[in-house]
Amino acid sequence: MYERDSFLIGGVPVAPAGAGVLGVVCPSTEERVGHVPLAVDEDMDRAVAAARLAFDEGPWPRLSLAERAEVLLAAHEALAPQTVAIADLTTAEMGVPVTVARNGYIPRTLATIPQFVELAQSVTLLEERRGGLADAQVWREPVGVVAAIAPWNAPFMSAVVKLTPALLMGCTAVYKPAPETPLDAYVFVDALQEAGLPPGVLNLVPGGREVGEHLVRHPGIDKVSFTGSTAAGRRIGAICGESFKRMTLELGGKGAAIIFEDADLEQAALPLQQSAFGNSGQVCASYSRILAPRSRYDEVVDLLAERASKLVVGDPFSTETNLGPLVAERQRARVEEYVETGVAEGARLVTGGGRPSGLDRGWYVEPTVFADVDNGMRIAREEIFGPVVAVIPYESEEEAIRLANDTDYGLHGAVFTADPERALDVARRVRSGTFTINGYLVNFDAPFGGVKCSGVGREYSLEGLLSCTELKTVNFPRAVLIASSPR
Repeated sequence: MYERDSFLIGGVPVAPAGAGVLGVVCPSTEERVGHVPLAVDEDMDRAVAAARLAFDEGPWPRLSLAERAEVLLAAHEALAPQTVAIADLTTAEMGVPVTVARNGYIPRTLATIPQFVELAQSVTLLEERRGGLADAQVWREPVGVVAAIAPWNAPFMSAVVKLTPALLMGCTAVYKPAPETPLDAYVFVDALQEAGLPPGVLNLVPGGREVGEHLVRHPGIDKVSFTGSTAAGRRIGAICGESFKRMTLELGGKGAAIIFEDADLEQAALPLQQSAFGNSGQVCASYSRILAPRSRYDEVVDLLAERASKLVVGDPFSTETNLGPLVAERQRARVEEYVETGVAEGARLVTGGGRPSGLDRGWYVEPTVFADVDNGMRIAREEIFGPVVAVIPYESEEEAIRLANDTDYGLHGAVFTADPERALDVARRVRSGTFTINGYLVNFDAPFGGVKCSGVGREYSLEGLLSCTELKTVNFPRAVLIASSPR
């Protein structure tokens, strides 16, 4: 049992102002695996005040980049030997298969810390410019106090990817993990505190949606970094607009993978499987719509159905498991409702759609493939966030691109073809913040984010660092003789 009874505010454990507790339930066993305190508005006020004081008067923003990097690297050094423990904690919190967490998710996430440190060396913090009326310096300064709000589907990654750039660039922060998955955040924050992070620079306050909105609205916050649903992002964007807070919003997706007639389906099989069913479909960057040509439609449907039927769904702590449970009972109910809706709208349920046999405990759903899907159906238009993929037929390249763009979202798209020039042309024509050719990849070495209802701004890589900064121009006027106008 992982139990924490206090927040981290101002560099010390702080007892909650209220009596609420967030119980963390393992989605595979339905048993409690830990708890943390539940924040109320007063707790958030204290956290923001601590972050504000640390930014306005503390040493952190005034340290050199090298000094801040030293703290981040020390935390990384302390976290690296804990990879297995962090992975197992994440599996207990949200059900990702332990083999994925241990061998991919956690090591890859930890690797971003030194990557951000290295990238930060290339950020130009002061640039000289010459002009006709004046010379100027353009300074890149920390944006201020950042409210970082994380989702439950990738909790540890969200903490690292949101907080590392902010801290490196000299910001202070208040971090609110998702109420379903707050445990691993304590591990990351503890490592940073032990590495020498000054008091108040990073404050950890778990809580629900209401206290999250209070944090977003707080006048002491300069920027909001949020990952989550489009509905919540729309609300946050409206609140930020009232006071012109800076924001980065990484929201939902309904990505389309276009398969052309010349595609190598054997090569495409694994990335299509990973994108549709990885993390039990709880990935905003999934290809949840597969656009297949009429000439190869049945072949594509059969391929996906075969792949889905061979996946092992079960105990995420077993090394044999490919798909674990959904994060919560309500999430399973949501996915099951979409499956029922797809059938009612006339889509053909090819495989899956039910609860796996023999798993009486845990919130499991079988990997599901729908065929004969029209792009106007709800299962083709709305983000399901479960292991459900819709295969949509098309007649021509123009129709495929039209279908790919016929969505409110624009986070991640793909094309599978043997023609490199054709692939690049399609990448230019599909409106999506991220696009992959002949594969499935969420790339930490390049900017990630969406267009349309998939969000605002970019995370990861250099752009993730720059999003935590503000530009300031300092002018140095030259002497100018101004003749007096005749009276």
